[in-house]
Amino acid sequence: MPPKTFLTALCAGFMCLQAPGQAPPDTDEGQRRPVEVKAPAPDQTIRERIAGIFSEVEEFQQIGVRVQSGVVTLTGEVPGPRARNEALALVRRTEGVVIALDRLEETAEVAAQLSPAMAKIHDLGRSLSAKLPMIVIAVSVLVIFVFLANFLHRRERWYNRLRVSSLGKNLVRRLVRVAVITLGVVIALEILAATAVVGALLGAAGLAGIALGFALKNIIENYLSGILLSTRNPFDIGDLIEIGGRTGKVALLTARDTVLVTPDGNHLRIPNGMVINSELLNFTRNPLRRFEFIVGISVDLDLNEARRVGRLAMEQNPAVLRDPEPTVFVDSIGESTVNLKFFAWLDQTRHDFLKVRSQAIRLVKEAYDEAGIEMPEPIYRVLLRQSGGDAGTGTPRAPTPGRKPPKNDEAPGEDLAADLTIDRQMRDEQRQSKEENLLPPAGTGP
Repeated sequence: MPPKTFLTALCAGFMCLQAPGQAPPDTDEGQRRPVEVKAPAPDQTIRERIAGIFSEVEEFQQIGVRVQSGVVTLTGEVPGPRARNEALALVRRTEGVVIALDRLEETAEVAAQLSPAMAKIHDLGRSLSAKLPMIVIAVSVLVIFVFLANFLHRRERWYNRLRVSSLGKNLVRRLVRVAVITLGVVIALEILAATAVVGALLGAAGLAGIALGFALKNIIENYLSGILLSTRNPFDIGDLIEIGGRTGKVALLTARDTVLVTPDGNHLRIPNGMVINSELLNFTRNPLRRFEFIVGISVDLDLNEARRVGRLAMEQNPAVLRDPEPTVFVDSIGESTVNLKFFAWLDQTRHDFLKVRSQAIRLVKEAYDEAGIEMPEPIYRVLLRQSGGDAGTGTPRAPTPGRKPPKNDEAPGEDLAADLTIDRQMRDEQRQSKEENLLPPAGTGP
């Protein structure tokens, strides 16, 4: 045999040899390891386990259990759907159960359905009997705090020292009463070791407060504004005020709105929130009030003389005050007039504003007519030019003397007394209204 052929055969023989106990290179050691299969729990063991548990629960004692190859079938009656679901859940959690079949029926007997509830009531009764001494103590504490709250609520003389309006005092009294009763409830619950209830009550109160705050925003705003108005006292009953361009005399201040009687006799209700957030002009708080008017005179007249005559005319008005004295100023120059502005003061507690102003205008008009001071209508000057000649400048028109009306020395004097018509209507509104007036009577302090 040739040497080359011999060497080839020898190598092939070595490759086919394998060491004793050595597995072939292409064999997986894990595939050769035997798989252990745990024997399932016997059906009898599963049935005894489930039946033993059901026998200890009153709601499950009427349930029958049958087990076949790990399949559990439940039969019999249960008090309701909750007991059915609990029984099925317990069976499914039992080891060795493959599937649970529901063949249960809900009993129609009222006694069977009520038995779980009666059992709970019985347990609750035993628990209450054990805690009866603590319950008596907690109730006694709550009764003491309620008595204390009512005692503090009735002490009106104590709250009068606050020197606030009746609405403010009533609010403080109610807050004190609620705070004392709330403290008693919290202490009573702490005695009963019901801290979880305290937290739940506080949380519910917070949520309820937020919800009510949004729902009753306008009402709460008007209520609080009424308290501020009655405390700050920016106006009194009978004051003539202007709020947001609306003028009237104050008749009532209620918990929600301010009632005005307008100059034309109508009743105007303005929400307190709008009153406190708007600009408020009180005409009555200062008894002195100034009136003014404008008179236009001819541009050709002596302004100093016109001012003197007008001032003397206003001084003839018995309602015009001498201190401060009436004044006349040159206000502006119009197209054909010079405008004089007259100022004068009156005591509006004694005289009516509109009446005094009206008489002052009349007296100035009569004085100007008598002095020949013209109050002309608009005047236009026309310049004429001749064609082919120099432009004519025209001749200025001479001032036209004022027409003097016949003097009436026996003219009756005007009534300048204050008009009390609105005041009477305001008092009628106060008598007829059933709402609590937060303002003190006119002429008294808070």
